[in-house]
Amino acid sequence: MKKSGGIKLWMPAAGFMILFVILLAVRLDLPARLFHQKALSSLMIPAEVPDRQSWKNILLNDEKIGYSHSALTRKEDGYRLEESIFMRINIMGTAQDLRMRTSADLNPDFSIAAFDFNLGSGIFSFQAAGRMKNKRILEVETISADTRNRFEIPLDHRPFLTAGLIYAVAREPDFSETSAPLTFHIFDPASMSQQPVVIRVEGKETIPSMAEQMETTRLALTYKGVAQTAWIDDKGDIIREKGLLGLTLEKTTKSLATADLPAGLTEDLTRLASVSGNGVIADPRNTRYLKARISGMALDNLDIQGGRQSLEDDILTITAEKISDAATLSPALSPALLPDEVAAFLSPEPFIQSDDQRVIAAAASIAAPDAHPADNARALVKWVFETIEKRPVFSVPDAVAVLLNRVGDCNEHAVLLAALARAAGIPAKIEAGLVYLDGRFYYHAWNLLYVGEWISADATFGQMPADATHIRLVSGSPGDQLDLLGVIDNIVLRIIETDY
Repeated sequence: MKKSGGIKLWMPAAGFMILFVILLAVRLDLPARLFHQKALSSLMIPAEVPDRQSWKNILLNDEKIGYSHSALTRKEDGYRLEESIFMRINIMGTAQDLRMRTSADLNPDFSIAAFDFNLGSGIFSFQAAGRMKNKRILEVETISADTRNRFEIPLDHRPFLTAGLIYAVAREPDFSETSAPLTFHIFDPASMSQQPVVIRVEGKETIPSMAEQMETTRLALTYKGVAQTAWIDDKGDIIREKGLLGLTLEKTTKSLATADLPAGLTEDLTRLASVSGNGVIADPRNTRYLKARISGMALDNLDIQGGRQSLEDDILTITAEKISDAATLSPALSPALLPDEVAAFLSPEPFIQSDDQRVIAAAASIAAPDAHPADNARALVKWVFETIEKRPVFSVPDAVAVLLNRVGDCNEHAVLLAALARAAGIPAKIEAGLVYLDGRFYYHAWNLLYVGEWISADATFGQMPADATHIRLVSGSPGDQLDLLGVIDNIVLRIIETDY
């Protein structure tokens, strides 16, 4: 039964939300984001830390959208950390309640022994549990829509919570404004890898907190190009945090944290993150050519150049592909004959479970074994477009869960299409960037399918190839979307020319 309906504005806008959840998790010290400090042996971690609790208001441009609570308890063999978050977020006129909860057992040096993480919003939920198998292996199990995935993740460094390391850094006598920044590595379950984080002391600062002036140390945290600031007191407690899009956390009391929660709609987060194009594109879904000036941030780590996109100085040109260009290619794609860099995107990945029997069966029912890869790719795009109900989802995208639930936003469409395509023998990447809709560019995810050459495909809009208002910024796997964090709030676009 066709469930696609019209493409609503929040469909591409919701693509930003997984990035927001990741960033929030980093800032709120969740064990799903694990740190390691290269020079840990130099840190003077106290033999014992007293039990403590912390409540914070979560503000978006000074408007309260939720609260967080954390509690650290001393145990015989280390510490127990409990953290919970509640937020009410406006997505294009729809209020969504988001809840995150983490429990963690920490070793005496604050490194992770085990953790449980839960993310829930309405009927959607995602769970991840991790336990150190030994000093270098983290065992992780994820649960989404009653689907379990198990991984063993090799780590180059011991994993730590942000909270434990900030506490240790605050007591490091040699770590000051004049010392070199400390480099950490963060573990992200979306990419199943560790990412570098840099922290440095910026100086002392007296700030207002809970009706009094408090002397603090200001720390700067840089993660994936995103600059964030934390103010900590002489006990190592975080008094205030401030970062992307005006998101701020401020220490408060339990009664004030749980009071005055938003009853109606707050500021629209996805529109706040969107980008003005300084012009109107009359027919974006049929746009075959786009020229725009792009500026405001470093482009070195982004996938802007190549394929249908070309960048000269700061001028970006996008020309939509023509399927006819691939029509004379071989009707079969032999993995043995594919270049290694293409064949790599036939393999299953965490959350793109192309080896799952349910995904294999679904792909076999859609794609014909003797059909041209381009025809099978079109059939897969059409099936995902028509079958998946379009609704915003606050969770980590998981292909099997999407196949079972038949609902999701652009991220869910992209991971499912990637899994189905790989199961059908078609190499598939996930691309992410910006797409034009109703006067602005919104963060969005789509696919790149190999049918003898790479062709863009957007199952959210039912397109193959995708129209030229799709501006690719990253390409590869779901975890590559983390590179978009440095773009948000920085990118500037100026439309120069379009054609149809």
